[in-house]
Amino acid sequence: MAWLVTGGAGYIGSHVVRALAGAGLESVVIDDLSSGHREFVPAEVPFIEGNLLDPGALAASFEAKPIDGIIHIAGYKYAGISVKRPFHTYTQNVTAMVDLLRAARDRGVDKVVFSSSAAVFGNVDEDVVSEATPKSPTSPYGESKLIGEWLLADAATAYGLKHTSLRYFNVVGSGSDDLYDSSPHNLFPLVFAALESGRTPVIFGDDYPTPDGTNVRDYIHVADLAHSHVAAARRLLAGKPIEPAYNLGSGDGASVRQIIDAMARVTGNDFTPEIGPRRAGDPARIVASGELAARDLEWEMRHTLDEMISSAYSAAKSHSGAKPRL
Repeated sequence: MAWLVTGGAGYIGSHVVRALAGAGLESVVIDDLSSGHREFVPAEVPFIEGNLLDPGALAASFEAKPIDGIIHIAGYKYAGISVKRPFHTYTQNVTAMVDLLRAARDRGVDKVVFSSSAAVFGNVDEDVVSEATPKSPTSPYGESKLIGEWLLADAATAYGLKHTSLRYFNVVGSGSDDLYDSSPHNLFPLVFAALESGRTPVIFGDDYPTPDGTNVRDYIHVADLAHSHVAAARRLLAGKPIEPAYNLGSGDGASVRQIIDAMARVTGNDFTPEIGPRRAGDPARIVASGELAARDLEWEMRHTLDEMISSAYSAAKSHSGAKPRL
């Protein structure tokens, strides 16, 4: 039996596939390679190139091996761009998820780990958000992730689906130099690309209501995130009690300016960032508690900020000149 990993050729998904293998669990990957890389998927893992909206590709992913459950990571994940592309965001994140859950139900697959987002919270007044913090997303992306959580709850009521959703924000670092973040919208790849080309990195907005005026976020290492995805899958397999959602957070967070300063130090590139305009849909602060996830999903911040940066920079340098994926 195997776990179907949607988006398993992407930055996060490929780390989850490797974490599954490390735990002795098999996987099947479906990915349309719109932002993923075929070479990220190990040769021994069945790979279906296609979108979840393609009935043929979706069916093939369930037929590659007997499927125990689904780790659903595929989706359009860019909050700022989603404001300009709401229909695309809803189609990829909501319609595709409906098709996926319907296919699972029809085949008797009743376990789902959903890659949600801290973007479901929107702008909050609390210093540290908990799972119970009211949800008020500020972008179509955040809205689509919240709808995904609702879909799971409704499917649980309708036909007994067992599920959990993992909420997190900025995922950084690398567990291996051959797996790197190629997004043209994420902070780390943007800074590394600027440094490589001799340009000055840009901070998008320094007038937020935060101590230094820049966004404050949780930054978590991708390998730590992947570990807890697998822990959630194993908990579902064991039939243990599981919460409908978990925050995978640091509890304190870091500002974009703190990240930039650390990048200059770790990479040995001395620079002063430029200040650009805010990006639409970006909340000022999102920092989450990881207490529940630590209790149930082996969640732990195992990497320091400097280790996150150094591992990401090493992977980026190993693929210098690689084309970013939208």
